Amino acid sequence: MASQAHKINGVSLTAMVVTTAIGSGIFALSSDLAAAASPGAAIISWLIVGFGILMLAACLNNLLTKRSDLEGIFAYGKAGFGPFVGFISGWGYWMSAWLGNVAFATVFMSTLGYFFPTFQRGNSPQSILVASLIAWSLTLLVNRGMESAALMNTVITVCKLIPIFTFIIVAMVLFNGHIFTAQFWGNITGSVTVGAIMPQIRRSLMIMMWVFVGIEGATVLSSRAKSRRIAGRSTLIGVSCLLLIYVLASILPYGYLSRAELVQMKQPAMVYIFEEMVGQWGGSFISIGLLISILGAWLSWTMLPAETLGMMAEQGLLPKRFAKKNKHGVPTLALMTTACMVQGFMIILIFAEKAYEFAYSLCTASIVVCYMIVAAYQIKYSWQNRDTKGNWLQVWIGVAALTFQLVGITLSGLQYVFICLIVYVPGIILYALTLKNNTGQYLNRAEWSASLLILSGAVITVALMLMGRIVL
Repeated sequence: MASQAHKINGVSLTAMVVTTAIGSGIFALSSDLAAAASPGAAIISWLIVGFGILMLAACLNNLLTKRSDLEGIFAYGKAGFGPFVGFISGWGYWMSAWLGNVAFATVFMSTLGYFFPTFQRGNSPQSILVASLIAWSLTLLVNRGMESAALMNTVITVCKLIPIFTFIIVAMVLFNGHIFTAQFWGNITGSVTVGAIMPQIRRSLMIMMWVFVGIEGATVLSSRAKSRRIAGRSTLIGVSCLLLIYVLASILPYGYLSRAELVQMKQPAMVYIFEEMVGQWGGSFISIGLLISILGAWLSWTMLPAETLGMMAEQGLLPKRFAKKNKHGVPTLALMTTACMVQGFMIILIFAEKAYEFAYSLCTASIVVCYMIVAAYQIKYSWQNRDTKGNWLQVWIGVAALTFQLVGITLSGLQYVFICLIVYVPGIILYALTLKNNTGQYLNRAEWSASLLILSGAVITVALMLMGRIVL
């Protein structure tokens, strides 16, 4: 554990929350959201998602304060429901983090394509080669010390927010109310009905949930924070800032271009929208900001999965060698294992039809499992301590967070959860071997049942992929 002199402060942790979540998603948000929903439906969707995400942030803040003895987001699952659920949570979080890196790599190369056309297809062989070099460079940087990487991340956060704020300000100035209201509910004529609006909201959920992945960054690094209270406060502040930024960046373009024009924008849409607003220099300006933004998020998400695997090993959920740290306090084996997974999946993406969408959908699906376990533990812990003042409110906050995550992933991306089951299989093998080494037995009856269920789901998913029912 880092000494107090090298602990991460509140500013750095808030920056971690913001920069981990603001990666590539915000720059593609306008076009993706326009394809999914009209302005009215998008605003309703933001109200729903904003409420759900704030409830999750409140859960993290509450648990960081009241269960300061727990380290790592997966520890809530272990404390509340046993080591197997803790493993499921931690492995899901680890999957999400490196899958996020793959998404960043894809859109990073597409953005380079604005300047160098050979990279316009973000998952071409030459794009994957350059992205691989960047990924390994960031891995080596993190391997030299996480606290120094967190400091660099704070600087990157400031740099990348400048073009985003510039875009928002210009979009406010150019906002046209007539354009915004012309198709406020889409192409719907006559009275507005729930049946017409609900499909738009459903299509918006995965897009919006993806851009909030990473808000738990301060929680994962809470053991390196100056205090758990600071980590919890950083999460709430960071999420509130993110929500405001995302709403403005995604809704304001509806008042400059029609929905049809937004849908036709090349990705990343913000680059080309700003170029339309101010001229060619605007495209270059946003592109540079996007490249810096992705590097910041990519750096954060190189740190987080390694930290997660290391803490899981320390708590007996994975082999101890994953917890072994170098002289800089970094779990090198965990870091390199993650880097190899990123590399392998980037190669697979060469054959994917929509590489970026596929990677971020898998990333979101895998982390929602972790978020649901956090919310479930919030409910259990607050119920067990319901006689303490304020805990009844915490119970309902947990219920709201759990309901949002469950409904959101069911409506927008359940098929991606099934794909994630495939990656759980090797993890369960590692977990079972660790148990055998620590306790002399592999799995108990309940764990065997859960493992067989996961394995069955993975086999069915592979069969559906081979049949062409699930396409990469």
